[in-house]
Amino acid sequence: MADSQFRIADSPPTVRAMTDTPSKIAVVTGAGSGIGRAVALELLRTGWSVALAGRRPETLEETAALAAGAPSIVVRTDVARPEDVAALFTATVERFGRLDLLFNNAGTFGPGGVPVEELPYEAWRHVVDTNLNGAFLCAQAAYRTMKEQDPRGGRIINNGSISAHTPRPHSVAYTATKHALTGLTKSLSLDGRSYRIAVGQIDIGNAATEMTRRMRTGALQANGETVPEPMMDVAEVARTVRHMAELPLEANVQFATVLATGMPYIGRG
Repeated sequence: MADSQFRIADSPPTVRAMTDTPSKIAVVTGAGSGIGRAVALELLRTGWSVALAGRRPETLEETAALAAGAPSIVVRTDVARPEDVAALFTATVERFGRLDLLFNNAGTFGPGGVPVEELPYEAWRHVVDTNLNGAFLCAQAAYRTMKEQDPRGGRIINNGSISAHTPRPHSVAYTATKHALTGLTKSLSLDGRSYRIAVGQIDIGNAATEMTRRMRTGALQANGETVPEPMMDVAEVARTVRHMAELPLEANVQFATVLATGMPYIGRG
């Protein structure tokens, strides 16, 4: 892998200085912003070593800087490219020696507000490649690593969505991929049993990030109205992911739903 693709943000001795137990190792995709950044910072703050993955190295560097002194590497990764994913996990194991957690978070909503009959195939394909194919490629690479390492095992947490259960209007590509992600989670969870690989999913609704900014001023509802929606602090998502991640491998949160209390989900539409 070219030297320009990844950067070491700190050295291993810091790991041992932050905690009395050996640091656990995580890969977080989409770590340059939003939920991915919040989760990465929560893990780094609490003694984990983290490989920060995403398409924009400059935003990954910003995440690493926000956790100055914590052990991380920055790895430029397009999760839809198999060669990028392979390089990400190779870099992680070469730097930290093993892998305990994949937070499979990278995703895109695609063009908003486009009716299904007007959605370009290229836009559909981009969402599928990122949200579903990318999640599969990262999970497959993590699975291979966790199966072969000693001690064997680890955990994968997929970032689903409220849309894995109930769609928003004009969200056919996003909703389809998030429903598919639930099937991926279940299948990986079943296949991972023999290898101490625990797989779960967190379904998130209205965490306050740049991606959800428009919902604060108005989001299209099923009845055709556009109304503001309640939001929650993204830090609550990060804490939930860490709780799931730090369970012993004998226990698993199969599915967790974390959402702004007043958002239109129960009874949506």
